[in-house]
Amino acid sequence: MKVHVGTAATAEEAAAIARSLAEHLGVGVDVHVGDDDEPTASADPPEAEYPLDDDLGPTDRERDLRAEIDDILEGGPEKYRDRLPDQGKLFVRDRLDLWFGGEGGTRGTGDASTDEDGTTSDPAGLHFEDGKFAAFDDWHPDSPNGDEYDEGDRVPGDGLLTGAAAFEGRDVHFMANDFTVKAGSMAAKGVEKFLRMQQRALKTGKPVLYLMDSSGGRIDQQSGFFANREGIGKYYYNHSMLSGAVPQICVLYGPCIAGAAYTPVFADFTVMVEGMSAMAIASPRMVKMVTGEEIEMADLGGPQVHAEESGSADLVARDEEHARELVADLITYLPDQAGETPPRSEPKPPKFSPDGIDELMPESPNRPYDVRDLLDRIADAESVFELKEGYGPEIVTAFCRIDGRPVGVVANQPTERSGAIFPDAAEKAAEFIWTCDAYEIPLLYLCDTPGFMAGSQVEKDAILEKGKKMIYATSSATVPKQTVVTRKAYGAGIYAMGGPAYDPESVIGLPSGEIGIMGPEAAINAVYARKLADIDDPEERAETEARLREEYRRDIDIHRMASEVVIDEVVPPSQLRAELAARFAFYEDVEKDLPDKKHGTIV
Repeated sequence: MKVHVGTAATAEEAAAIARSLAEHLGVGVDVHVGDDDEPTASADPPEAEYPLDDDLGPTDRERDLRAEIDDILEGGPEKYRDRLPDQGKLFVRDRLDLWFGGEGGTRGTGDASTDEDGTTSDPAGLHFEDGKFAAFDDWHPDSPNGDEYDEGDRVPGDGLLTGAAAFEGRDVHFMANDFTVKAGSMAAKGVEKFLRMQQRALKTGKPVLYLMDSSGGRIDQQSGFFANREGIGKYYYNHSMLSGAVPQICVLYGPCIAGAAYTPVFADFTVMVEGMSAMAIASPRMVKMVTGEEIEMADLGGPQVHAEESGSADLVARDEEHARELVADLITYLPDQAGETPPRSEPKPPKFSPDGIDELMPESPNRPYDVRDLLDRIADAESVFELKEGYGPEIVTAFCRIDGRPVGVVANQPTERSGAIFPDAAEKAAEFIWTCDAYEIPLLYLCDTPGFMAGSQVEKDAILEKGKKMIYATSSATVPKQTVVTRKAYGAGIYAMGGPAYDPESVIGLPSGEIGIMGPEAAINAVYARKLADIDDPEERAETEARLREEYRRDIDIHRMASEVVIDEVVPPSQLRAELAARFAFYEDVEKDLPDKKHGTIV
């Protein structure tokens, strides 16, 4: 806007006029003195500050709502809140603060937190919560049923919290039981919230965190949510639909019984907390009623049981903080959903030099070494993340990074029964391979095994059935696979461990490797036992046996396997890490097709 003033106006007066008009009219103003072509002064309108002060603020109605929300945030009856420290537990909202609140959190004590302007604080990473007012009319004094209010009937949120949050820079859905509300039990409104959260995860393709602390279904209120189409049973249908679509991670904070125990076993990964967690199909009291057996909860379904005997727990945490740390590490290996590439990290050199790999491998195939020491010379430093460490220990299953790339490792463990594959180890490996394949995590097999274990007990323990599942998982996995024969690869062990017949991108060997139907001692005994028995002279018999053994060993030596093109390459051990990094990088976009069928029948 141009404005002309008289020739007597000074520059200061022109500037004052420009400022006043710009502020009043809300436009830019150029003031010209007399007939000057160039403006003597210019001014832009001041930037408006929002929100504008219109003297309106929160009403009593809004303040009443905030008071109701603050009351809901207090959780169940105070007496149950007071018991949590003795149980070693955090109040559920303190737990959310620990998981999503960032450094220092925002609540810290579990008390409802209202800021000076009347707004209710939430943990910094909590995007929103759904269903705070679930079951509100059933218990709150401000509800239509307020005249019947009793402190013992407090069921804020119906004992279950759901929503969305940021965890370690990743958007996630979450659910968390409030143990102060009827021991975290499940009832109609809470079940509805749980189901909605799962169904939304199917739409968004974002990971799900289950922070479980539930005694199961609320038996005295089971009508309307137990067997309905949209009842508790739908949890496990949704778990099945989510399985392999988005990562599902469950952390147990208490004794999760009956229906509540299925969520952790349906999840892709389950973390139990020492001295706190348990899961079982029935409580000790119910077990006694049904079977007469008297047993403590820890012995029935505690962390040791499920980490070492059932295999239902992937990780065991020392306390609540450690549980969060474990999941924070775990999620770095996982994509948000199936079909996405797992997140890469900055490459790191290994913990120990690959130059020591050959020295690590004993000359004798029967001498043990810890395969974790080999991983420390292959994987990026501090990247090995082992799962189910105490279950089926003859096989190590772990995530690691090689040159920054997430990789799933299936490795025979020579320190445990010579690395023979037992039923539990086969089952553990099958489930791990299946999970890696679902989330596009390439696989590395480190083969050093005499094969599947034989004997009457392993037959009773379903070695054939569980071994079949491991071979099926290896056969069906379409992610890039690399196999390294580090030492012995005997019998069907080479099949289960990603051998040449199982469509790996490469099978490479170290100079210590051997591949054969069986080891030299067993082979000589099987083929030449009668011939050797016919030799009367002990010295001659020993010499003959040694010669036959050496001839057999030459037949199964890794160099013979390379000469016959059974394997792709024999690699100098000090170059193994670089070789694997190059092969995983080259094959990262490999596409594999499976037969056109609905699904297999093995798993």
